[in-house]
Parts: sequence; structure tokens; C-alpha cells
Amino acid sequence: MNKTDLEFFLKQNIALDINNFLLSLVTATLLSLLVQFFYLKYSSTLSNKFEFSKNFVILGITTTIVITIVKSSLALSLGLVGALSIVRFRAAIKEPEELVFLFLIIATGLGCGAGQIKITSIGIFFSLAAIFVYSQFYKKNKLKYSEICNLAVIKNKSMKEKEIDELIAQLKKYVDQIELISFSKSKDNTTINFDLKTKDFSKLNRLVNQIQKKDIKVVVARNDLTTL
Repeated sequence: MNKTDLEFFLKQNIALDINNFLLSLVTATLLSLLVQFFYLKYSSTLSNKFEFSKNFVILGITTTIVITIVKSSLALSLGLVGALSIVRFRAAIKEPEELVFLFLIIATGLGCGAGQIKITSIGIFFSLAAIFVYSQFYKKNKLKYSEICNLAVIKNKSMKEKEIDELIAQLKKYVDQIELISFSKSKDNTTINFDLKTKDFSKLNRLVNQIQKKDIKVVVARNDLTTL
């Protein structure tokens, strides 16, 4: 490739149709809102759903704008690579499900920005239909999966061996599996950490309430997200 060809590719600019651009923005907005609705209704994530999903529409629109501008010029495309190597996004993605929905929003912006509105719409509708069918199947068959959580038992006095045995026996009634992680005991304090695997967190919540009646502080962390 000679200098003339290189200048041709770098200087070429594709005229953008404002009507098509507005159509892409509107489509990206509607599809992003639809994805947000499905996330709020069918997601099983434990984090604050609304706070996380309120950025979906802006992310979809922003991606659409960036792709629309970049596709009009090779020089802008090359510049985008350098810009993204400087900008770093460190969003706290706590669950894989959140990442899946983010990919759906990004795919929406990419497709609408590239002008592939029909293909993008079909793909998003198909993805959301799969989420709906899976959710209904999950609900109909009442599928329950064991989740691992950490339970910390803290008492401001030394617990006797009999008290500890009673506590473990009580835990075994409510959980599917229990594993001792750490044990610390002194004259003024006793701290015990367990890893629990359970299918019904409502039972575990009732158990926590019963234990706390004995002047024992209990902290339960499920995937480092919630505290009971």
C-alpha cells in the first residue's frame, strides 16, 4: 500500500443520514428499556437491581453513538483503539448474571450503531424469550440450587463445649451441609465461622433469629452480598 492509498483510507468519511441515526437511537433506547425490564423482573441477582439497571439505557445509547461515529471514518476507528486503552472501567460486577445483561446492552448499541436494526432486534427478542422460558421453567419446576454462605457466631463470653455442640446440632437441622472454617475462644469472647450450604434461606433466617435470642450475635453473608 502506497502513501496515496493510505491517505485515502485515513481521510475517507462516510456521510451519515440523520434520520437513520435517530432511528438507531430510538431503537437502542427501546431495546435497552426492554432488557432493563426483563432484568428487574426475572433476574435473581442479590444486588440493588434498579441502581444497577438504571444505566442500561445510557450505556446502549452511548454505544450506539460511538459506533455510528466510528464507522464513518477509519481514522476515528484507529483513534478509538488508543482512547479505550487509556480509559478503564472498573464497575463492580458481583454476579455473572449482571455481566450477561451488560453484554446484551452492549450488543444492542453495537448493532444499532452499525445500522443492523432488524438483526439486532431479532437477536435481543430471541435472547429475552430464552430468559422468559427459562424463568418459567425454573418457576414451574421449583428448581432450587444450594448456595454457599458464611455464618459467623459471636458471643461476648466463653462458650462451653455443650453450647457449641447444641449450636452445631441446631444448624444441621436447617442446612444441607456445614463446614467449620475457624474457631476462636477466650475468657471474654467466642467466635466461630461456618460455611453453610442451604436451599432455603427463609429457614436459615428463622434459625438466625433463634440463635440471637441466646445473646449471641450472628452475621450471615451470602456470596459477600447480603447480611441477615
